[in-house]
Amino acid sequence: MEVTQVLFNAQSIDGTVRKNAEESLKQFQEQNLPGFLLSLSGELANEEKPIETRKLAGLILKNALDAKEQHRKFELVQRWLSLDATGKSQIKACLLQTLSSPVFDAHSTTSQVIAKVAGIELPQKQWPELIGSLLSNVHQIPAYAKQATLETLGYLCEEVSPDVIDQDQVNKILTAVVQGMSASEGNIDVRLAATRALYNALGFAQANFSNDMERDYIMRVVCEATLSPEVRIRQAAFECLVSISSTYYEKLTPYIQDIFNITSKAVREDEEPVALQAIEFWSSICDEEIDILEEYGGEFTGDSDVPCFYFIKKALPALVPMLLETLLKQEEDQDQDEGAWNIAMAGGTCLGLVAQTVGDDIVPLVVPFVEENITKPDWRQREAATYAFGSILDGPSPENLIPLVNVALTFMLSALTKDPNSHVKDTTAWALGRIFEFLLGSAVDLPIITQANCQQIVTVLLQSMKDTPNVAEKACGALYFLAQGYEGEGEPSPLTPFFQEIVQSLLTVTHREDVGDSRLRTAAYETLNEVVRCSTVETAPLVLQLVPVIMMELHNTLEGQKLSSDEREKQSELQGLLCGCLQVIIQKLGASEPTKYVFMQYADQIMGLFLRVFACRSATVHEEAMLAIGALAYATGADFAKYMPEFYRYLEMGLQNFEEYQVCAVTVGVVGDISRALEEKIVPYCDGIMTQLLKNLSSNQLHRSVKPPIFSCFGDIALAVGEYFEKYLMWAMSALQSAADLSTHIAGDDELVEYTNSLRNGILEAYSGIFQGFKNSPKTQLLIPYAPHILQFLDGIYMEKDMDDMVMKTAIGVLGDLADTLGNHASSMIQQSVSSKDFLNECLSSEDLLVKESAQWAKLAISRAISV
Repeated sequence: MEVTQVLFNAQSIDGTVRKNAEESLKQFQEQNLPGFLLSLSGELANEEKPIETRKLAGLILKNALDAKEQHRKFELVQRWLSLDATGKSQIKACLLQTLSSPVFDAHSTTSQVIAKVAGIELPQKQWPELIGSLLSNVHQIPAYAKQATLETLGYLCEEVSPDVIDQDQVNKILTAVVQGMSASEGNIDVRLAATRALYNALGFAQANFSNDMERDYIMRVVCEATLSPEVRIRQAAFECLVSISSTYYEKLTPYIQDIFNITSKAVREDEEPVALQAIEFWSSICDEEIDILEEYGGEFTGDSDVPCFYFIKKALPALVPMLLETLLKQEEDQDQDEGAWNIAMAGGTCLGLVAQTVGDDIVPLVVPFVEENITKPDWRQREAATYAFGSILDGPSPENLIPLVNVALTFMLSALTKDPNSHVKDTTAWALGRIFEFLLGSAVDLPIITQANCQQIVTVLLQSMKDTPNVAEKACGALYFLAQGYEGEGEPSPLTPFFQEIVQSLLTVTHREDVGDSRLRTAAYETLNEVVRCSTVETAPLVLQLVPVIMMELHNTLEGQKLSSDEREKQSELQGLLCGCLQVIIQKLGASEPTKYVFMQYADQIMGLFLRVFACRSATVHEEAMLAIGALAYATGADFAKYMPEFYRYLEMGLQNFEEYQVCAVTVGVVGDISRALEEKIVPYCDGIMTQLLKNLSSNQLHRSVKPPIFSCFGDIALAVGEYFEKYLMWAMSALQSAADLSTHIAGDDELVEYTNSLRNGILEAYSGIFQGFKNSPKTQLLIPYAPHILQFLDGIYMEKDMDDMVMKTAIGVLGDLADTLGNHASSMIQQSVSSKDFLNECLSSEDLLVKESAQWAKLAISRAISV
């Protein structure tokens, strides 16, 4: 097979030629994988072949080694490892040879492929000679070979974890990279590749950063690179500084003054990509200090492990003026572009983080800037002043801010209606939203909003919703936080008199001609939902009137007109928003008996609409409609049974939807809602549901985040059907046991700890539901054989000491359920358990009220079991 021609054809503009070529490649790969990979690496290495085919060969090679989905990636790794050693050596030799190719696209693609192979082989202790041969390459002339090698080292550090490479090799990699960065390196491309490689290698440099001399050397070279004449090198060097600020925060004291000088010069004088990274350095320091202060509550003893160096506090007098200057560098069209990011935005974001880091100390530094600029004729100065004011509202104490806000409020409401500039209005509406977000509600003693100014605020916001889309969207946002500020306050909300007018205005916004050009429609529905969610008893009749209106809107999206794919996508989005809106309305009306009773007259029609939505088969809508059905099941209770015959197939489709795993997860949650609503009426559907859930658990194609909710769903089903669950008990318990065993051996990063906690919580919720479901039934003795394993699981969790409050509460609850359901059968097992007593005592003295309550109940259940 002439591979060059096929690769050429695979890029043809003629669809048929392209499709045939892709088919040939696929067949070749399936029939003879080693030959396929070898001929691709040969193509990539061959200097006589056209660059297009070499580049595509490299790309296909890379995709044969790695994939985004975990299960697919796992398969590809296994497939590579099972190849014959000779074939693999030939491929790797071709790759190393291609690194010295003068053709940029060839060696650049090869760098990535080598790193992917290294990512598979180095952890398996294979290809031990790789790093040595790359390092010997670094001293190569020509420069392009050196550049390609440094690029490869950078990608390699990105692919493998630091514990895979021994310290001696790490030192050599860092030496090569830092030498490549130094000012004496004449070739710009080499220096850039080295600087980018250092960024990826920083995680490997723990030992080097602990050594003063080595750290000084690395820091000096990075700081020198921030002054390179080449803009891309300066940008990459600042990216390294940003990474160092979070990875090695505690080592920065000797350098912080120099870094301040370098960053402030870059922010004031350099090109935007460089200036943005220089601001990002200070944002990153804020993030570090906010985390430390939150975790340790600002109380540091002399020997504290994680000291806070208060870099931000010390830099304030110079840092804040520098950030305020950036706010004046706005771009003319920044409000229109959703993904816009520029120096002014970065500066304002950093200012907000500084306010969170230092609290009240920022106020006197920003207020003079606001007062000086807020009435200037140049729109840039007015916008910057408003942005500065809005940025510092999260951090300082309400006592410090409220007097300022009370003065500013009237001025801002007037600016929102009268300022001639759209940017100023946009930022003013955003800043009002921030005032309502951080300074409303029960935690704040002094009210900002009074009966007197509420009318004016609502009037101005509703008027601004008719402004340009970006201003209208921010006005919706401000109204969202205004409604939220009065949620659950008990007293009548000052917004109650305006409820109908607000709802009407929001519905009008959703019908604007230009609503599709921005996030405006989404913002309007999100705000409508919040206004409904936070509404009070007085406005319930008005919420009821909204039901037929939203139903009609949803009905209109389902009428069968032929749509282009773009229109169809917009229509799906609208259906999703309407289903979301109905969900909130159902929850609101279902929460109290009188409104629930009236609402029930619509239930059949609403369910009919949801079923029609499912027939449209779009993932986003599926998710929203599922959630809304969960709410409907909760509101209708046992009556929901009449919808099950028709709804069940969509439920099953949702549970089988591995591709869009969020849909699958939401569906699992809805099975729980329906189980709680239907109780024993769910029995006819249990076989199908349990079979599918068990199948989901054993699949390695389903995203792991769906597994914890599946376990808690077992608990919901068991609780609903009681002893009928006997027919699934063996399978369910076996799945729970293997997951429980797995969850006590997962050690790792924060993300894994979080996942482990959610997994354990799901397992414990399942155990709890099963025990409660079997309680008082003659079949409780079926559970006795499983008790020792459960107690062992609880011991394991307790010993590992990394559970969160949620798991603690569920775990101690399971101990109580076990005692409560098994009675005297459990007493000796509990008494023999390694940690039950300590665990119980620890939970009884917990500061978390829910944990404490759960423990008191467990204590009672255990003492009853033991005394029997």
